Amino acid sequence: MYHPTTRVLTVLELLQSHHRLTGPELASRLEVNARTARRYITMLQDMGIPIEAERGRYGAYMLRAGFKLPPMMFSEDEALAVVLGLLAARRLGLTVAAPAAEGALAKIERVLPDNLRERLQAVQASLVLDLARSESAPSSDVVVTMSQAAQAGLRVWMRYRPDRGELTERGFDPYGIVFRQGRWYTVGYCHLRQTLRMFRLDRVLELRVEETPFARPPAFDAAAYVVHALATMPNTWEVEVLLRATLAEARRRISPIFGTLEELPDGVLLRAHGDHLGWMARELVATGLPLTVRQPAALREELRALAQRVLEMSVEC
Repeated sequence: MYHPTTRVLTVLELLQSHHRLTGPELASRLEVNARTARRYITMLQDMGIPIEAERGRYGAYMLRAGFKLPPMMFSEDEALAVVLGLLAARRLGLTVAAPAAEGALAKIERVLPDNLRERLQAVQASLVLDLARSESAPSSDVVVTMSQAAQAGLRVWMRYRPDRGELTERGFDPYGIVFRQGRWYTVGYCHLRQTLRMFRLDRVLELRVEETPFARPPAFDAAAYVVHALATMPNTWEVEVLLRATLAEARRRISPIFGTLEELPDGVLLRAHGDHLGWMARELVATGLPLTVRQPAALREELRALAQRVLEMSVEC
């Protein structure tokens, strides 16, 4: 539970880092109601902090231009949150973030009190973050620039190198950025192909934000699009397996990245694509669900071979 004084100081930090914030935005960030957020604003104004308020339906709060706060100070929880964030960024393996994270961690440790520094160093030494490291990390500049364009609703021009095919140049409206299974993706409208597309950020060779605005579709879910696109991406093998389970049970045991699930009268149909049937066989066995392979026949043979290997591994008592 945060002390009210901590929340008041947090309001000040938020107004320092944002040009303007509405009452509902402040309330949401502080996890309080709008009336309490207004009371915090009043407390700061009574202390002489020059906070200006815009009236009306779309009104907001802002610090008077030119006002400077004292040097920032972290509470113990805030310092831990910053350190964890930096450790996660280092683990994800962004090209530029690795040295930047080390530098930021060193600066934070240098100014912390001895007891707090020792506690955070203990966290760094013992904590293991089981995050999927980026297999081919993009430039931090690409991640930041694409994110800024998505937030501002501005089209970008990019030079892109696909896995197969020739290098291309295209206009692109970025709707969002997604990190999934060790890779960074962006989803949006491609003006070269005139359709919704997904691109890997590590394959973006050049990127430039243009002045052409675009409107993002309401309630567009970039993460859901990436999960579906990866699950239905054509590969060497097209797989159909009937699972003897309910749809709810199948969803609990099978990752969305594996494939798509369709409820049928006699079970759940799993459709997937992949290059490695051996991996698919192992993943299907790991679900523990009774199943029938519809296609390909090679997957049945792979399951039989897997069963035989397991038998050979067992030792008779």
